[in-house]
Amino acid sequence: MSGPVDVGNNSSRRFAIVGLAILGVLALVAAMAPLLAPYDPSDRVGRPFASPSAEHLLGTNDVGHDLLSELIYGSRISLLVGIVAALAATIIGAAVGLLAGYLRGWVDTALMRFVDVVLALPVLPLTIVIGVFAGPGLITQILVISAVIWAGVARELRAQVLSLREHDHIQALRAMGAGASHVLPRHVLPAVAPLLVPQFVLATKAAILLEASLSFLGLGDATAKSWGAMLSIAHARSAFLTDAWLWWVIPPGLAIAITVMAFALLGYAFEERARPSLRDRVPPRSAVAVAAEPPNLDAPPLAIDKLTVEYRSDRSVVTAVDEVSLTVGPGELVGLVGASGSGKSTVAAAAIGLVPPAATLSGGAVSVQGRDLATLSGDELRALRGDRIALVPQEAMSALNPVRTVRAQLVEAIRAHRAVPRAAARARADELFELVGLDPQRAGKYPHQFSGGMCQRVVIAMALANDPAVVIADEPTSGLDPLIEVEVLELLNELRRRLHLALLVVSHDLNVVERIADRIAVMQDGRIVEVGPAARVLAEPAHPYTRGLVNAVPRLTTAEASR
Repeated sequence: MSGPVDVGNNSSRRFAIVGLAILGVLALVAAMAPLLAPYDPSDRVGRPFASPSAEHLLGTNDVGHDLLSELIYGSRISLLVGIVAALAATIIGAAVGLLAGYLRGWVDTALMRFVDVVLALPVLPLTIVIGVFAGPGLITQILVISAVIWAGVARELRAQVLSLREHDHIQALRAMGAGASHVLPRHVLPAVAPLLVPQFVLATKAAILLEASLSFLGLGDATAKSWGAMLSIAHARSAFLTDAWLWWVIPPGLAIAITVMAFALLGYAFEERARPSLRDRVPPRSAVAVAAEPPNLDAPPLAIDKLTVEYRSDRSVVTAVDEVSLTVGPGELVGLVGASGSGKSTVAAAAIGLVPPAATLSGGAVSVQGRDLATLSGDELRALRGDRIALVPQEAMSALNPVRTVRAQLVEAIRAHRAVPRAAARARADELFELVGLDPQRAGKYPHQFSGGMCQRVVIAMALANDPAVVIADEPTSGLDPLIEVEVLELLNELRRRLHLALLVVSHDLNVVERIADRIAVMQDGRIVEVGPAARVLAEPAHPYTRGLVNAVPRLTTAEASR
């Protein structure tokens, strides 16, 4: 079940290659300026306003300086100021975003209000005011530019840190007493570092534009001509009154435009790679078109046939799922049970076409209402997920975006597959809230304002958003207390009966599934060792492993019965 060719990824790779090629040429020109420039840019080597010739390919300026030499040396100043200012802005923005997102509370409030102020101020007037106050020069340019572009980096990173902070491994570190000075540099920063690369590249693009603007306004270093300074001098010395503007203004203007374009292409490619959600985005109408194809109602909603999944490394191959076959009929609830590491979660991931990158589907097939997932294109598979087949993940809090309201996330799930107005999607979200026993008036809250059981109900509502035929619940009661566990199980059972769902519940706890399952499949070491009606499997287990599981379940008995 190999995936389709990633068209979006190929496109971003081409963008990256083009951007890198242009920047490589520019960097080479800047580094070899003394060798490439035909003259010293400060020497008078021709008559003023000389037009392009064999001796001066771009002509000369008003005092006889060779414009090609100025253009070549100008690349050094423009790239230096842009890169250094962007690096400073990225470091400042990253520090603010990390602290605000991780520490939260009054630190987050104070820092982000300051970020809001910086972002609200118009960039160019602000840079001019600060530049005039500080005086012209390269250091001034770097300080001014970094002072006005760091805020965007901070806000972007803060949102990612807020989400990462709630991940289980970070919570576990905090529970063990790890402070911010330990967690931030060792765990949070490495996790968000890939996002800093596109932020730096895009900040460099903005910095080069701002450097050109400041230099054009006379706030650069008069002794170090950048491309912006060339434009400023051309404007100040009446180049536009003669034909000299053709060879004096256009070359540095094109150089700035090409450099900014190269950084933009590279930044886009890096950002797309760092954010998988930016790739392969399916327009709502494509999803609707694929999902609207009539399903095969005669076929089982979910059919797994001799599925084999392997994890490969340079040294070994581990078979996580070994020729597993299982079907789930309409309105049927099948429990897939087994110890941790038995392969049941891998079966669930394969059933929805979301196996980890390290896994390889080396055999077998998975069909949803008669459609073999291996035969679907990338667009068709994405349209199928969340529409005909849906997943209830085991960590509800981790599955919800902490910086978006619950209603917004439900609306997003609906509109990804249905071409409906936003108002209709919001109404449907409120219906789903009622369906899972939650008050629709609370739909505008954020995930952290819900309990664990309520979050589990939210992800169940999200799974049901588009009336799927199959729902896979992967450890749906993991981490919940027994009372809430019973409520969630009863809700799943009631919904599958009311909506006639095919429901596959994955669990390591036999107590979880024996209450509600029609059939139980038992997994051991990647294989299904027994499958049958729940009552028969629990009362008369045929396989020794199943008997061990059944005997390991604690039972409430009277003292006399225990004798």
